Amino acid sequence: MSQTVTPSGPTSGQNIEDFLGTGKQPFWKRRIVWIPALVLVLAAIGWAIFGQEEKGPDYITEEVATRSLDLVVTATGNLRPTNQVEVGSEVSGRIDEVLVDVNDVVVRGQVLARINTDVINDQIMQGRANVNAARAQVEQARATLNVDQAQLDRLREVYRLSGGRVPSLQELEAAEGAVLRGRANVAAAQANVAAAQASLSTALTNRDRAVIRSPVSGVVLARQVEPGQTVAASFNTPTLFVLAEDLSVMQLRVKVDEADVGQVSAGQAATFTVDAYPGRQFPAQVERIDLASGNIATTATQGQQTNAVVEYEARLTVANADGLLRPGMTATATIATESTAPQLVVPNGALRFQPPEEDEEGGVQIGPGGEQFGLEREEARANINAGSRRLVHVLEADGTLRAITVTTGLSDGRYTAVTSDELRPGMKVVTAIRSAKN
Repeated sequence: MSQTVTPSGPTSGQNIEDFLGTGKQPFWKRRIVWIPALVLVLAAIGWAIFGQEEKGPDYITEEVATRSLDLVVTATGNLRPTNQVEVGSEVSGRIDEVLVDVNDVVVRGQVLARINTDVINDQIMQGRANVNAARAQVEQARATLNVDQAQLDRLREVYRLSGGRVPSLQELEAAEGAVLRGRANVAAAQANVAAAQASLSTALTNRDRAVIRSPVSGVVLARQVEPGQTVAASFNTPTLFVLAEDLSVMQLRVKVDEADVGQVSAGQAATFTVDAYPGRQFPAQVERIDLASGNIATTATQGQQTNAVVEYEARLTVANADGLLRPGMTATATIATESTAPQLVVPNGALRFQPPEEDEEGGVQIGPGGEQFGLEREEARANINAGSRRLVHVLEADGTLRAITVTTGLSDGRYTAVTSDELRPGMKVVTAIRSAKN
């Protein structure tokens, strides 16, 4: 019995390299490709870590300029009418009518409300009756006086004709006394008439005052009474309406800090903004500033101590012809106090900047001139005293800093006028450090 043996070698048409598994491989599996690529990646990483040169701090600079500074004082306050009147009632009673409402325009003498006058009318009637009764008493006293006077005249005539024998002196004195009493009774009756007339006049005046009239021409800002409400004016005058005489010209009252009050004076121009119209500035003018201090704000410190902040009220005149502004609006005013001549100015940050110091390892450590990282912002906002000598640092073309001494002048809070023999317009002064790399 014979067996058929299948040959294990390559068949016809089959490449010997394919049979041995050593055929051509894809290019990404070849060592000649990925080994150089790995070398290039490692080289790029090494260059990124070790190949870069050390860079110095990244300074923030600003050019020195020549211009004038506009010095201003900022203060906040509220708008008010130039003349605001509180209308009250001098008599008590029930409100019968209210004839105006808020925002109504009124003229001087216009009736605003009426108080019930029933009781007052009764008082008027009683007063007139008292006047008539007092006048009747005057007539009665005069009649009595006439009788006594006639009796005295007869006694005197008899005394003359009798040669002083009759009547007796006692009778004459009694008659004279009766006349004097009669004259006094007439005077008293006339005084009672005057008193009764005064009471009547008071009642008539109260009836007139029961009609509440506008004392000025203007607009009603507030109405604090309703029909049927009882007004009691026994101890104080209740406020029924609040009127503004003229809203076309208003008043802005702001609080000026004692540190700035010496710069503010009457006649200075100002602008202010209100929240109702963001981005819009309204003109104003300082009318006066009070000599006496106003509100004293007290602030507590960490040591439980208190510091008193003294403020002075300044009044600014505001034109409101278009009627956009309303009483009570909160406003922030900017008062122009002084404008300097064109001078060299530098940012205040340049006067506060201090160059960085190197640490123990030779690296750069950002000092107080940095970008407020971990710094007290209040220190950075410290005022620059006029007349002091400061250092500013100019960035040279090679990246180094050059310190220049300057003398400070006036400051508007952001920029300060300076004088220096070395500083020139266009120089770049350093204000801060953005970052520092080793």
